[in-house]
Amino acid sequence: MTAFIKRLSNAGVTAAVALSCVVLSAQTRITPPDNNYKPSQDVELGRQAAQEVRQQLPILDDDEVTSYVQTLGRRLVNAIPREFQHSEFRYTFEVVNVREINAMALPGGPMFVNRGMIETAKTEGEIAGVMSHELSHVVLRHGTAQASKAAKYEIGSVLGQIAGAIIGGGWGQVVSGASQFGFGAAFLRFSREYEKQADIEGSHIMADAGYDPRDMANVFKRIEKESGSGGPQWLSDHPNPGNRVEYITKEAELLRVQNPIRDSKAFEQAQSHLKRLPPAPTTEEAVKRRGRPTGTSGGNIPRPDGRVAAPSSQYRTYNEGNIFQVAVPSNWRELSTSNTVTFAPEGAYGQGIFTHGIEFGVARNESHDLRTATDELIQSLAQGNPNLSRPSRYNRVNIAGRSGLQTILENRNADGNREMIEVFATQLRNGDLLYAVGVAPDDVFPQYRNVFERVIGSIRVND
Repeated sequence: MTAFIKRLSNAGVTAAVALSCVVLSAQTRITPPDNNYKPSQDVELGRQAAQEVRQQLPILDDDEVTSYVQTLGRRLVNAIPREFQHSEFRYTFEVVNVREINAMALPGGPMFVNRGMIETAKTEGEIAGVMSHELSHVVLRHGTAQASKAAKYEIGSVLGQIAGAIIGGGWGQVVSGASQFGFGAAFLRFSREYEKQADIEGSHIMADAGYDPRDMANVFKRIEKESGSGGPQWLSDHPNPGNRVEYITKEAELLRVQNPIRDSKAFEQAQSHLKRLPPAPTTEEAVKRRGRPTGTSGGNIPRPDGRVAAPSSQYRTYNEGNIFQVAVPSNWRELSTSNTVTFAPEGAYGQGIFTHGIEFGVARNESHDLRTATDELIQSLAQGNPNLSRPSRYNRVNIAGRSGLQTILENRNADGNREMIEVFATQLRNGDLLYAVGVAPDDVFPQYRNVFERVIGSIRVND
């Protein structure tokens, strides 16, 4: 934040003409959803998640572009309606050096804007539109409101479990080794109701900041048109509530912005400057370069004080964000990490890994078929597990009514003990890979394999 304040005096976005927003008739009133979290908890969760974003993704270290985005962000923050201002929040703005059209704002204020968003924008208003939408998720506290719906979580335990898990969903499953899941999906893969609220409130913030809300409608329309195989990721993270362009345009008619900002010298300079830099990688390429941890084996294998209990014959159903629901043995605990959700019995987990149980994740997949994407998943697992075997074959299976693959691998963990790993994978509608990795020592694997297959048979996907 200090760097931002120093640069504010060099604001290149500030318009030279007087700007004002006049309400012609009653604009749509947005009521924030119920929330069990305190604003200070939003701040702490967002702070921890932002740290992980910076570790996992390439932040663009370029003063000119960063200063431009920071100044634009501050203009929008200053336009937040008084009833949605939170004195605890700390708004920061950073640019991620990847080519996809996207942006993400975390609870409490941290925002990350993809370089591709800046490079492909037709007007500065389009960037302001996307940032205003993301900013609205923050001020309406949608992340923690959505988490509040997950009644099975205790607030205290959540704070200890999701330090960084809130990144991912809401940004195209782009972090933690091109994989995200666990509580992150519940935090940032928003419902259509929350999306519409962010659209409407974002249009108000835009207008009060001197931008035409129709620029928000225009950028969403363009993203929808350009999306497809390998296209922008926005639509998978920001589900269209229906008639998005129409209702944003209608809301814009309730607001009159005199002399709206279309372009600025700073916008033109930022785009020209980016063209002189080396091309940005895709998010998938950027994450792979940094590698990713695995959740099955490695050092610090848990050493239970007692025997790991056999899987219960009773099952409990869990809803994982807006992605899927699954039933697992009732004596297995749900454990969310920065990129996965794991179900494992007491005594079988610790230090971020597990010896018995099953792990789920969603891996970003840029236009690869199911077989190729599954091969890449296993290759990434092998990076942290040098003794992991390679699949001799894949079996075709049905997962949640869609085509899937299954295979069994062998591994020796850090203690030299042999374990068996059963991998399941299928694709979501946007092409991303939904996977499950079941793990058990070889002597009990036959029993666990029956459990894994029953768990997979219970999955219901909500995409």
